Amino acid sequence: MPKAQKQQEPVRGGNRLIARNRKAYHDYHIEDTLEAGIVLTGSEIKSIRAGRVNLRDSYVAFRNGEAWLVGAHIAGYASASYQDHDPNRDRKLLLHRREIERWRSRVDERGYTVVPLSLYLKNNRAKVEIGLARGKRQYDKREAIRERETDRAVQRGIREAMREKY
Repeated sequence: MPKAQKQQEPVRGGNRLIARNRKAYHDYHIEDTLEAGIVLTGSEIKSIRAGRVNLRDSYVAFRNGEAWLVGAHIAGYASASYQDHDPNRDRKLLLHRREIERWRSRVDERGYTVVPLSLYLKNNRAKVEIGLARGKRQYDKREAIRERETDRAVQRGIREAMREKY
């Protein structure tokens, strides 16, 4: 009998999802999304393929007409040489100039922030899905939790009713 294989990460449209920033969906209203490439070193891409990424407290900053991913943690790669990467360094995002200017102006004018939502591999290249976000108030967070719990209760009731029926 063959050995049980390790379960594959969820696939998203032919892409392999590496990390998702769940806290971003809890703390922000996401109004627009965009896919961006990311500039990495060799040991970073190997660590990403191993799934050793944390996007929790990261955000996108705009400096000198460029977009930078700040605060993302990509763990060191165990088999890397002595020239291993800094896990918390800022990483440049690859976007068209018009996209950078449009998003930077919205962040400056209207009080938005840009946060990474997920990191995935697309055709063996690391991509970051970023979102234009507006912060939620505390009562919005409580309301979202309440809605989620009521939806679960309704679904549970439907399942139980279907079991009793059949």
